[in-house]
Amino acid sequence: MRLQIPSFNSDFRRTIRGLTLGTIAIVIGHTFIPARAMAQQPSEASGEEVIVNLAAGRVIIAVVKDAILIATVENPVEADTHPPIPTPLVGRRVGIMLGAVDWFSVTSQQTLARLDQDLSKIHARSIPQDPRLVQPQEGAEATDIQAIGMGVLERLNPVAAMLHNKMNLGTDEPLAELILADYIEGYGPEVWQGVFLVSQELQRGDYWATRVLRPHFFQFYPPEKGQPRTLVEFRYPRDDKTPTLLDLLRAGDPRLVKIREADPKLSQVADLFLHGQSNKIPTADAIQFLRAALDATSPPNSRQTLSGLGERTGFEWVLPPPRERVRPGTKPKRPEGAPTLVKPDPGP
Repeated sequence: MRLQIPSFNSDFRRTIRGLTLGTIAIVIGHTFIPARAMAQQPSEASGEEVIVNLAAGRVIIAVVKDAILIATVENPVEADTHPPIPTPLVGRRVGIMLGAVDWFSVTSQQTLARLDQDLSKIHARSIPQDPRLVQPQEGAEATDIQAIGMGVLERLNPVAAMLHNKMNLGTDEPLAELILADYIEGYGPEVWQGVFLVSQELQRGDYWATRVLRPHFFQFYPPEKGQPRTLVEFRYPRDDKTPTLLDLLRAGDPRLVKIREADPKLSQVADLFLHGQSNKIPTADAIQFLRAALDATSPPNSRQTLSGLGERTGFEWVLPPPRERVRPGTKPKRPEGAPTLVKPDPGP
C-alpha cells in the first residue's frame, strides 16, 4: 500500500507543522526488514549485538456510532514477529506501534526497548495533561500529535544508533510507524499515521552511522468534506499485497458474501461501510461484523485483537491480545502477588 498524503486544508482537520522529512539520502534495498537482517554484529564502538523484532500485520480502524473500533491481525514475517497491539493512552486515545518495536541485546541478554509496551509511558511524558482542542479552528495545529511523535523519536533514536551495519530498507519504508486514534473534545474522532524513516551514513569500511528522522504525520480521519467515512487500514511491512478488508467487500469476496447472506443485520453493516456511512453503524453490530470478517479472511493461526474506544465509555477489549511468547533463554515473569520464600502462600 502506497503512502497516502491527504491534504490538511479541510475546515475540520487539524494540522501539524515542523515535522517534514527533508531531503535525506535513504538506504535503498528490500521493502521490509526481517529481524535478523537488522542484527548488529559486535563492533569496537559498542561491543553490542542487537536483534530487532518487528510488530507486523494489519491495523483496521472503523469509526462507527459512538465508538472507534480497532482490529489488528498479525503477519508473521519472521519467527519472532509480534502482533500489533493497541495501547490505551490517557485522554481517550489509543496508539499502535508497527515495525521495529522489540530491541534486544544478545550480548547482555537484556531488552533495550519495547516501543509498543513503552508507548503509554512515552505518551504520559509527552502529554502530561489530557490533549484537547476545545474549539478547533481551520489550520489549528495538532501540537499533541507532534509531542507524541517526538517522544517516540527520543526513545527510538538511542537504540537505532547502535546499528552499524547497512540496513535493507526501501526509500519510503519506515523503520517504525505509530497509528493514533482518539476523540478530541469539540472536534470528534480522528486517526493519524506517523512514519519514522531512517538515515544511514557510511563512516569507514562497512561501519554506518544510523539516525532516525523526525516523524511525518498524515491524517486519515475525518475524511475530506464529501469523502466516504469507512474502514481505514494500515499494514507493515508495506510490500504486503493482501487486499484490504474494504477491497474484499468491494470485490464481493465469497467469504464475506457468505457472512452477509447468513445475517441481514451484518449485510446492512457491510452496505454502510461500502457506502461510506460507517458513522451510522451501531457499535455492537460493527463488532459482530468485524469479528466474523476477520475470522473468515485472516491467515490460519494469525494472532488477532479487537478493541473499542467508546466516545463516553473509554477503552475496552473485545478480543484481548494473546499471551506473549517467552523469549528463548529467559524466564517468564512471576504473576503479581505470587507466593515467594519471603512471602509464602498463607493457604486457606
